[in-house]
This record gives sequence, C-alpha cells and structure tokens, in this order.
Amino acid sequence: MSANGRLRLRCPIVVEGKYDKIRLANLVETPIIALNGFAVFKDKEKLSLLRRASCDRGLLLLTDSDRAGQFLRGRLKGLLPPDAKIRNVYIPAVAGKEPRKRKRSADGLLGVEGIDDGILRALLAPFEATDAVVGDVSREEWYADGFSGGQNSAEKRKRLAEALGLPATLTSGGLLEAVNWLCGRDAYEDAKRRIG
Repeated sequence: MSANGRLRLRCPIVVEGKYDKIRLANLVETPIIALNGFAVFKDKEKLSLLRRASCDRGLLLLTDSDRAGQFLRGRLKGLLPPDAKIRNVYIPAVAGKEPRKRKRSADGLLGVEGIDDGILRALLAPFEATDAVVGDVSREEWYADGFSGGQNSAEKRKRLAEALGLPATLTSGGLLEAVNWLCGRDAYEDAKRRIG
C-alpha cells in the first residue's frame, strides 16, 4: 500500500467508463484505462495501447457484472494477442442503482462505480505489489521538459508519443502514466534526445 493509503498494483486496470475510473482512482495507485464502452472497438490507438500493455505489464480487467460488461470483457479479450497477460476481476452481482443515474441498468445491477470500497479493495488486494515498477518521471520533470502547461506542449507530447510507439491522442497525464509504466526512464531520455 502506498503512503496515501491507496493500493499499488502490479499492472494497469481496465474499466468500462470514466465514472469507474474516477471511482477507482481513490482506491488504487496504478494506471486506470477507461474503455469508454463499446467505442473502444473503433479506437485503434486505445486498442494498440491495450495490446502493448497486455503483453508488457499485463492488465486487470474489471467490468460490470451485467450482460454489457460480460460482452465487453469477452470481445476485448478476443482483440488482444494470444500471449496477453489478462487477469479477470469480477465484482459481485448486487441489485441496485448508482446515485448519479435516474434509473437502474437494463439488468438492474450496480456497476463498478456503485460497489462498496471495502469490496473493491478486497477484490484488488491480491494484485498488490510492494515491488511494483513505477517509473520515476515526476509531474514536475514532465512540466520542466515542456510536455505539459507550456507553449507547444501538445505538439511535443505528440512527437514523444510517436517516438515511443504510444498513442498520440493520450492526455498529458495519460502519456506520463504510459511512459512510467510501459517505457521507463531510459526510453524516455532516449526519446527526448531524438525529438530534440
């Protein structure tokens, strides 16, 4: 567990949507990749990132327990390489409705965002790693190197992403996570030199 009380996991977590991602961000200290529902199947760059992460570090797949979640899980696994390292994490089927929604889901079950913190922690605890390899490129260094908050930072991030073979559409924070979890310090320094 990290100093802030969040679980530090061995590999990134894949969830269905942004509300699941927001929910888990309070519990874990690891990259969380939101599929954005069925839109992921048309997002070539996100699929490319998932393929790379699934072979390099592995992925924890955490979808809702309803039919849509099971469909996403099965279809995504079919799009990843045969040697992908995927660990399935299943939430319990709990009847209910998330507070932000006006009505229940089609199956009437809570999704990841509605499950109790204690249950989520218990489900993810077996994947905790005290020796998790987390890159050491800090947000301050990222800013100082011109990849966020400055003039032309978006263009610099795009060139860095291309040099590292990562999706050019990642947000600043998403690209920093990918650099730290998939590439590491040496690849980052080398890419910085190549792009000037």
